[in-house]
Amino acid sequence: MTGETDLARMLATLDVARRPGRFAFVTGEWPTLAPDAAATIHEDEGPTYVVTVEQAAEAGAPIDFEAAWLTLTVHSSLEAVGLTAAFSAALGAAGIPCNVLAGYHHDHLLVPADRADDATMVLRSLGG
Repeated sequence: MTGETDLARMLATLDVARRPGRFAFVTGEWPTLAPDAAATIHEDEGPTYVVTVEQAAEAGAPIDFEAAWLTLTVHSSLEAVGLTAAFSAALGAAGIPCNVLAGYHHDHLLVPADRADDATMVLRSLGG
């Protein structure tokens, strides 16, 4: 399944699912976090793990940012043009920071936990 490439169709069918819990970005070598990380990004400066706040706290890792994890349920193609621009512009206009992780099937957005409901409303408004 290759995913949708038409921006109008992507926006028309866009919905948002919230993953339970709160998440944190943890940088550096944390061997106990690596196996259970929800996401791992390998940067030149070292690994970044996205883990639950509880996992970070148990490991003693600093928590600088508590995020809600929102998933856009539309299956966009990796070659689709315009979806990221559309949702980032809408969230930016609402003053909501957004950190994006792209998976094969969906885009995943990490937004401030206390703005998750606002972000969900903004994202859903793109479809209508």
